[in-house]
Amino acid sequence: MPKKANIFDSFSHSAIQQFKEAFGIMDVDKDGLLSASDLTAAFANHGKSVSGGEAQGMLDEADGPMNFTQMVTLFAGKMAGGTDDDETILKSFEAFEINGQIDAEAFRHSLMTFGNKFSASEVDDAFAEFQIDGGMIDAAHLKGLMCSK
Repeated sequence: MPKKANIFDSFSHSAIQQFKEAFGIMDVDKDGLLSASDLTAAFANHGKSVSGGEAQGMLDEADGPMNFTQMVTLFAGKMAGGTDDDETILKSFEAFEINGQIDAEAFRHSLMTFGNKFSASEVDDAFAEFQIDGGMIDAAHLKGLMCSK
């Protein structure tokens, strides 16, 4: 009988640890399942406003209750999806955006730490194209560079 593929084998140990940390932050009520109220509170704890409907929409992408394994499975599916559409790209930048600006050092750290990690020289090359003033990236300009619309 062939061994069933384990979703956790798709990621490095450090990536799984990062997912666990993120899940722990999002699971505000610590019941092992993410709910719309968990996500709304987690975003609020990080200065972002998300409606209950938006949070539920995120959860509806999963097949069933959003436990840790389900979250990792969802991430694996999204990462295997190839090219993101413009809407997905814009939403990812909005996660970093505060008042139309993105903290350059926080963005650099994320690019070099999570997902498909960028090297320092790749980040330097990209940052040479960005409009940066006082350590803050102009979010509208960055989105214009990254999206076809």
